[in-house]
Amino acid sequence: MRRKLTWLGLTVVMLLLAMSSVALAAEVAKKTDAELRYFGIAAASTAFGLAIAAVGGAFSQSRGIRSALEGIARNPGASGTITTAMIIGLALIESLVIYVLVVCLILLIVNPFGV
Repeated sequence: MRRKLTWLGLTVVMLLLAMSSVALAAEVAKKTDAELRYFGIAAASTAFGLAIAAVGGAFSQSRGIRSALEGIARNPGASGTITTAMIIGLALIESLVIYVLVVCLILLIVNPFGV
């Protein structure tokens, strides 16, 4: 039952992505050369920014988890304090990646041509 729900959820997500890409293609077909150039530059900078943020966030999180596990291994009595600090740190690192995502989405959505 759980496996069927997982496949159903994945199917719904794939259909939503397909529908949004069709809508985006229809929107892009209406744009002028300057708008297409802006959209291409914005899409490239968005992809570059998200890639850097994802790599940096993953690297930082792995270093934080590694350090926390080393600290717990050296002093098991302080595991509660270390775990709490680690979770707060991981949440802050992940929030930075989400901020980059928001800025990238704003770059894609904004229309500097006023059309």
